[in-house]
Amino acid sequence: MNEHEQKAILTLSLMAAFADGNKDESERAELKRIADALAGEASINLAALYQDVLLKRVSMPSAVAALTSPEARQLAFEMAVCVCDADGVQSPAEQAFLADLRHALALDVQQSAAYTRQAEAIAALPVGASATDSAVDEPPAAPVFAVAEHASTMSEAEMEKAILNAAILNGALELLPESLSTMAIIPLQMKLVYRIGKSYGFELDRGHIKDFLATLGVGLTSQYLEQAGRKLLGGLLGKIGGGMLGGLGKQAVSSGMSFASTYALGHVARRYYAGGRSFSAQMLRESFDSMLGEAKGLQARYLPEMQAQARSLDTAKIIDMVRQG
Repeated sequence: MNEHEQKAILTLSLMAAFADGNKDESERAELKRIADALAGEASINLAALYQDVLLKRVSMPSAVAALTSPEARQLAFEMAVCVCDADGVQSPAEQAFLADLRHALALDVQQSAAYTRQAEAIAALPVGASATDSAVDEPPAAPVFAVAEHASTMSEAEMEKAILNAAILNGALELLPESLSTMAIIPLQMKLVYRIGKSYGFELDRGHIKDFLATLGVGLTSQYLEQAGRKLLGGLLGKIGGGMLGGLGKQAVSSGMSFASTYALGHVARRYYAGGRSFSAQMLRESFDSMLGEAKGLQARYLPEMQAQARSLDTAKIIDMVRQG
């Protein structure tokens, strides 16, 4: 995929991020930070691209025109769908944007609809496990938690293991080329926070968890855009099957942020709910930043486990894996 196609896909992804018109100043600032961060990994001027999209100096037809291959067009649509679904199911405005994009890309209607249904299914899964979820006939290829960790109250050792397992799984998902694998990271993080809160007696809903993540600076849309953008610029996103296995050790392709952010998120949630949710927003953010630095130092240690798990994951069962996560 050439630089023009990468730029076009990122343009359409940013347009998808703004499609609902509901981004507040903090969300816009986070998206700009992501654009600035990704700019350091490519010759594309992503900071300028962000401004072009925000100020509507670029159009959907012009971005689509730069996508010359069917694979690039399909990937552009998939990324746009995941951006719209990252913070929950699509709004009417997002649905209209995606319909216009599918038409502009001249994609097969049934294939596009099937992908959208998969992404929506992941976005709509509850953060807490239900009786139905726990009774799925076939277990996921790589369970996030041991059976004991499904109990309402976890011991300290069980919680430590739960956090590490979740971080390793999300690190493995970051190494995979499928866009749905990237999208699965966010609901798995939300489920981790839910389980930790429940263990300390707090029954959390999706809205509370989204607010908690936002306080830490973990924006849902921006997190997906950063993860997918790094894969795209590194030449990993969109590759199929065994073609990516030989490159699992190339961490230049991916920042390893999914392992670190999940690990830090779990430990900060543990402190927060153990302390009766008494931390201020500033204390939470400082604690997360500190723990994120520690987690980045651990990433290399657990990379072999992430690589091994990435090779064993059945990406055809992403939805089941997130459901049972």
